[in-house]
Amino acid sequence: MAMLNQVSSQDVETLYFNHHGWLLGWLRRKLDNSFDAADLAHDTFVRVLRKRELEALREPRAYLCAIARDLAVSHWRRQALEQAWLETLATLPEPIVPSLEQRALILETLEQIALILDALPMRVRQIFLLSQIDGLTYPQIAAQLGVSINVVQKAMVRALMQCYKVLYRGG
Repeated sequence: MAMLNQVSSQDVETLYFNHHGWLLGWLRRKLDNSFDAADLAHDTFVRVLRKRELEALREPRAYLCAIARDLAVSHWRRQALEQAWLETLATLPEPIVPSLEQRALILETLEQIALILDALPMRVRQIFLLSQIDGLTYPQIAAQLGVSINVVQKAMVRALMQCYKVLYRGG
């Protein structure tokens, strides 16, 4: 088992000095955008700084890639949500269009929902969406997925508990 060490600013500084340029290039190729790559490279090292303990790194680039990949996925999800939201806004009549502040709050809420859903196992997420978005009853969901009503009930309890945990207890 690898030893856990307290993260020192010297450790992060060395990691940054040795790998920032490489990580920035890797992110540029993934994102095809220098500005977003710079932001995500910065955010990667901020995440490293926030860790209280750091596993002894045998593969620092793999470690940084894992963090950066998670940040890139969140970045792409946010872009997709933002694009879908903008397309929805474009279809609204002028008097209904929300203010910039309302748009930001709605986009933030959509991002929180996406994070909650991503944290659920695929089957639980599927059951939750069939119930909450498609409006199917538990028996309809059970029949559609070929599972028992009890499985649907347990999945819904799990999904709702995750929502409660994130929304009311901060994660």
